[in-house]
Amino acid sequence: MRKKVSIIGSGNVGASAAQLLAHSGISDVVLFDVVDGIPQGKALDIAEACPLYNSSSSVKGTNSYSDTKDSDIVVITAGFPRKPGMSRDDLLHANADVVKTAATNIAKTSPDSIIIVVTNPMDVMAHLTWKTTEFSCRRVMGMGGVLDSARLRTFISYELNVSPEDIEAVVLGGHGDQMVPMPRFTTVKGISITELLKKTIIESLIQRTRNGGAEIVSLLKTGSAYYAPAAAAFQMVKSILLDEKRVLPCAAYLNGEYGMKDIYVGVPVILGKDGVERVIDLKLTKEEKLQFRESCSSVRKLIKKVIK
Repeated sequence: MRKKVSIIGSGNVGASAAQLLAHSGISDVVLFDVVDGIPQGKALDIAEACPLYNSSSSVKGTNSYSDTKDSDIVVITAGFPRKPGMSRDDLLHANADVVKTAATNIAKTSPDSIIIVVTNPMDVMAHLTWKTTEFSCRRVMGMGGVLDSARLRTFISYELNVSPEDIEAVVLGGHGDQMVPMPRFTTVKGISITELLKKTIIESLIQRTRNGGAEIVSLLKTGSAYYAPAAAAFQMVKSILLDEKRVLPCAAYLNGEYGMKDIYVGVPVILGKDGVERVIDLKLTKEEKLQFRESCSSVRKLIKKVIK
């Protein structure tokens, strides 16, 4: 029986993720939105491309959660995008209501699903989704780390003039301005970038990664990033559906790992058919621990604002 992936939110991120799934042919896709016509139109457009992709995926657009029933995976992209000058945290209250409504409906229609949260502020929205659905924490996760590490890989490839395929990056902490890229664990064909780049260059690449979303928002003027976020979500969906056991940095629930409890934050995990199958607990230096704790503290403050 074909797998079913539902995407909540038919904006640029949701529609792009649906297109990637349909192109891959690994699942049927349901594209949901509260605005009548938008998910139907985009789904039809994607469906009409499937013959050209040699894909047998079914793509359906809907305004009813009943059409998402019994999804294997649900990706939540619904919410308000950032505008120039806004931080991810500015979106907190506007998006909390949207995500809570989505999570409530998902729990009713797809109680056995795995949920990937994309909506910002992503770590907090993942925590809110977990609390609302009351799912196992292993079946709820956030996308941010995959995107952040991809951005860091891109900027390193520019600096070294090497293929980004040969670069592996680790980014810990919240998906925001206090994310913690890890140069020690970021490598080019196994060689740490600390051996290849000056410290000042590494710091500039880290800062650009932290500002990666804001840089795109400032350039677009009227929107935010969507190609890379959609590709990040797709990589996670694929690892789960195909039980690839990929090691990816995702916002996962910590219960003692890294000395943290009861918080969703970015860490490397193994993603397979059961969701987050294992959190990889890296041994951090004193300075890395301090940066990670500061990032977690920022996330925890936001969680307290939306979860009573």
